[in-house]
Amino acid sequence: MASIFSRIIAGEIPCYKVAEDDKNFAFLDINPVAPGHVLVVPKKEVDYIYDLDEDDYVSLELFAAKVARAIVKAIPCKRVGSATIGLEVPHAHIHLIPINKESDMNFFSEKAKLSEAEMQHIADSIAEQIQ
Repeated sequence: MASIFSRIIAGEIPCYKVAEDDKNFAFLDINPVAPGHVLVVPKKEVDYIYDLDEDDYVSLELFAAKVARAIVKAIPCKRVGSATIGLEVPHAHIHLIPINKESDMNFFSEKAKLSEAEMQHIADSIAEQIQ
C-alpha cells in the first residue's frame, strides 16, 4: 500500500505544496512544530532515507537546501533546523523547521495551531521564494 506521502504526491490527499521537481516534493506539515514546518520527500517511495541510492539522496538534500533558503526568506527565523527522524511515516523525509533557538526543534512540544488560510499563506510565501 502506498504511504500517505505517496498519496499526497499523487494528489489523492490534499496538501499545502511548497515546491516540486522531477524527483522531490515539499509541503507543509499539518502538525507543525512551528509555522513554516516543511516536509521534504523523494517521490520514490523508500522507507529509510539512508536506503536511497546516492543520486536520489543527493538530489533530496539539494532540494531541501533550496526549500530551506526559501523558508528563511519567507518566515522570520534565525535558521532552519533539519531533522531526519523518519519513524512516523514509512517514506523517507526531512523535516525543515524555522528556528530561533535550539529548543524550537522540540517535536514533543505543543504543535502550532494554524487555520487553513494561515497554512495556505505560509505555503504560498515559501513557494514564492523558491529559486
